[in-house]
Amino acid sequence: MEDKGNEKFMQMAIDLSEYNVKQAQGGPFGAVIVKDGMVVARSANKVVTQNDPTAHAEVSVIRLACQELGTYDLEGCEIYTSCEPCPMCLGAIYWARISKIYYANTKKDAADIGFDDHFIYDELVQPMEKRKLPFVQLMRNEALAVFKQWEISESKTDY
Repeated sequence: MEDKGNEKFMQMAIDLSEYNVKQAQGGPFGAVIVKDGMVVARSANKVVTQNDPTAHAEVSVIRLACQELGTYDLEGCEIYTSCEPCPMCLGAIYWARISKIYYANTKKDAADIGFDDHFIYDELVQPMEKRKLPFVQLMRNEALAVFKQWEISESKTDY
């Protein structure tokens, strides 16, 4: 019975991706977040419609789910995504503490239609001085002073 529920939620994600394509709203990606067998949020890719390169389906649905549940911690939730998450989305999923990822298409399937994230994986293993995007460190001591303030703050919320 669980597989039928999983397939139902995955079909929702796939339907969102298809709607995005048919309506020319953006990339062919959709995602659904479920908690205790109930849909909390759903979203398609919104990069083009929101002029936001971070508005991938997974990031968008995480934002909606957090608003809906009133929390930044989505532990106990599952995400159904029409494609294996890119590095940014995977990072967001881990930061949100989502408990399980279901995906349909693979990152190779995405690369085959022009959504290739391999260059990011390649960059991450390079030392900073060899990356294509220059990294320049400035004002570390000043920034560390703020970290020290955070460390001793009694009003901080650990997350």
